Amino acid sequence: MKRSMETKYTYNGEDITLDMMFKIERIANLLAEREEEDFDEALAEFLASATYRALQRTGNALWAESSEYILDEYYREKQG
Repeated sequence: MKRSMETKYTYNGEDITLDMMFKIERIANLLAEREEEDFDEALAEFLASATYRALQRTGNALWAESSEYILDEYYREKQG
């Protein structure tokens, strides 16, 4: 049986789920590197953030920004 990935994220009618998964993975890796923690901890922290919730609202096109830009937004959130 062939199993396909579920479409979770779309933008202008296009499936961007894979793009989002790669983006989230990259952000978590960058966060883990900067904070010197493991990937799972960094991922959990990012997924609990308002920045992640904003990233999920694909209409704002935050997902199209670089991972570094989104991580900077995450740090701005944590400062404020």
